[in-house]
Amino acid sequence: MSIPGHLLRPLAAALALAAAASRAQQATPPADAAAKPPPTQLAPVAVNAEAWRETLKAKLQHLLPEVDGTKITVTKKTTVTHLADQPTVIGNNLDQLLARSPGVQVSQQPTPTQFNLSYRGLGNPQESEYVLVMQDGIPLESDWIGFPTLYAMPLTQSLSEVQLIRGGSSLLYGPEPAPVINLVSRRPAANAPFALSSEQVVGNHGLYSTYNAVEGSSGRWSYRADAAYVGSDGTRANAGSQMRQADLYVGYRPDDRQLWWIDLHAIDAASGDAGRLGYPQWQANPRATPTPYNRDWVDRDQIVLGQRSTFGDGWLFEGKAWFAYQDLASRAAANAVAGQAPPTGTTLQDAQFRTSGADLRLRRKWGRGNAFTVGTTLFHGDDPLRQWSSSDLYVDRHDRRGTPRLRQARTSNYAAVFAENVFRLPHRFHIVPSLRLEHERVAVAETVRPPFLSRPLIDQADTRTVPLLGLGIGNDFGHGNESYFNISQGWRPLRYFDMASPFANILPGQAPDPSKSLSYELGAHGVPVAGLYYDVSLFWIDFRNQIEAVQLNNIDVVEVNTGDTRSRGLEGQLNYDFLARSGAANSGEHLEAFVNASLLDARYVASAIPGQVGKIPAYAPRYLLKAGLTWRVENRVKLSLTAVSSAAQFWQASDQSHGSGGSYLPARIPAYTVLDLAGDWQLDRHLTLLAGVSNLADRAYYDRVWQNGLEPALGRAWYAGVRWAM
Repeated sequence: MSIPGHLLRPLAAALALAAAASRAQQATPPADAAAKPPPTQLAPVAVNAEAWRETLKAKLQHLLPEVDGTKITVTKKTTVTHLADQPTVIGNNLDQLLARSPGVQVSQQPTPTQFNLSYRGLGNPQESEYVLVMQDGIPLESDWIGFPTLYAMPLTQSLSEVQLIRGGSSLLYGPEPAPVINLVSRRPAANAPFALSSEQVVGNHGLYSTYNAVEGSSGRWSYRADAAYVGSDGTRANAGSQMRQADLYVGYRPDDRQLWWIDLHAIDAASGDAGRLGYPQWQANPRATPTPYNRDWVDRDQIVLGQRSTFGDGWLFEGKAWFAYQDLASRAAANAVAGQAPPTGTTLQDAQFRTSGADLRLRRKWGRGNAFTVGTTLFHGDDPLRQWSSSDLYVDRHDRRGTPRLRQARTSNYAAVFAENVFRLPHRFHIVPSLRLEHERVAVAETVRPPFLSRPLIDQADTRTVPLLGLGIGNDFGHGNESYFNISQGWRPLRYFDMASPFANILPGQAPDPSKSLSYELGAHGVPVAGLYYDVSLFWIDFRNQIEAVQLNNIDVVEVNTGDTRSRGLEGQLNYDFLARSGAANSGEHLEAFVNASLLDARYVASAIPGQVGKIPAYAPRYLLKAGLTWRVENRVKLSLTAVSSAAQFWQASDQSHGSGGSYLPARIPAYTVLDLAGDWQLDRHLTLLAGVSNLADRAYYDRVWQNGLEPALGRAWYAGVRWAM
């Protein structure tokens, strides 16, 4: 469009006149300009918007986020071990895997068919029955409710981190008093390039380990698959073992707000059972094999379907549904005695666990840093137990031609609803009230009982509803520090054996009450200076209604609540990177020292057993110390020296020795200290050398005892190998 000339000339003149007036106004100061004071010069203020981000990043190297997806973990005591920051752990060496997890006690069994963990004197570590072990938030136990035992664990190479949660862990995940150990699987990023790796390792005692993985992404799809094998001859006759593992993960992102995934896990393990020794036998020959015919098998397969969606207005949903099948088989004969005829028969046992469940959680962030979570967990177990007697000492695990000795149908059902909220208050305070309502039902119907028993066949069911409450209070203070206080309830579900033991003359009748806990945790953690992280707390746990079998006479036994214990003490950890303030840290070099300690005072405070009050519970050492030094250069070197040191501890609640002669067992497990050395040396972008020595000083010790003997721990063991990656 053009402007006519007769209009353009007046418009140009008006613009010129306005410009001249503007210049004149700028050149002539206002009349009162001389009376105005000069502007005040304020002191410059430097605002570092990245400081708090760096502090948060440093803290998250050691603990969980305060709101971790759909879970609230602030005011709960958490510890995270990032496995990428330490050397490769070969053969599921649990001392190395849990070296940075304060207070978690490993009771050594050098075979891959049973894992024994305990915490703060809250029960015998046998099969980790008092610790909730999970993989990606899903229980790894045989049956979470009726038979909470740990017989299968994924290889460490398939994990990205280990999360240790206590102080409110029961309100977050469910049964078992404390703690939760959550093993987090490795996952490819949304835009991960194709990657392939193969690891080959050999060592003494016939060790061979291989781990092979492939992962990547393509468009909206991500995937990861692995296949692994670990085999060893063991240090005793009939102590050889082998384990196979395979995993598959497929994730699909229809858009930036959603993720759908499927997980497949398969573990197949078999091991000889060399048997347990009396203390004099162990002193004379720690490699003796009293049970040369016994063997254990474990198969565990699991499928998980998951979905995660982010909605508007701070809403997030995460849901998981799973089904698992575990077959636990064993062959057990009486001890063989040198110079005498072998046992005349053996017992073949097969326990199957068909479990399924769902975990649905919804979170909404609201206001300034507040968050609300609500959810439900459902679980069902169908777990038949069978035994046969056979004259064949090497009977195959699938052979059913023997004489039926025991047959039980066992079922468990569990449901929970829960809610938590974190409220942000003035002066950097925050408060987290928690509520969880849990319901369980366990049932046992027996059709065949062992011939040496005189009790009637078991046909019993029991139902319990347990409300749990918790309260957490915290305050952010200073630079990167936070105090926390948590009081929370927990419980241990009634198991099949608590209600109806298949191997004793348990009198029918009212089942005992479930064991319950009330825990207090008061502490502080933070990053006060670059490179330094600390977490120290005082704890007190009242554990009530412990369940034990009490012998009424020469024949009859009853399961009763025998007493209450109190565990109190101090738990702390300290990590310091000596190179954090230097230029070396910026180039990826770190020299980190860590030490963590659990100082424990545990006692029986009430008991139905005469003389029990005041005694120390089993597996409650006065101290458990772990320490280490790690030198790490990104994409070059990881070298760690770690140590675990435990005080002497009683192995049974009576605090008394057991047996006589060759089967004598002292009341205490002696104190021990074990050193491990491990390293990864990356030669180039494709090839990495792996090597390590466990029990570096070749310490002869044991830390696992049962009524029928002790289990010798491994002596010095070494490994060496390579990893090739592209």
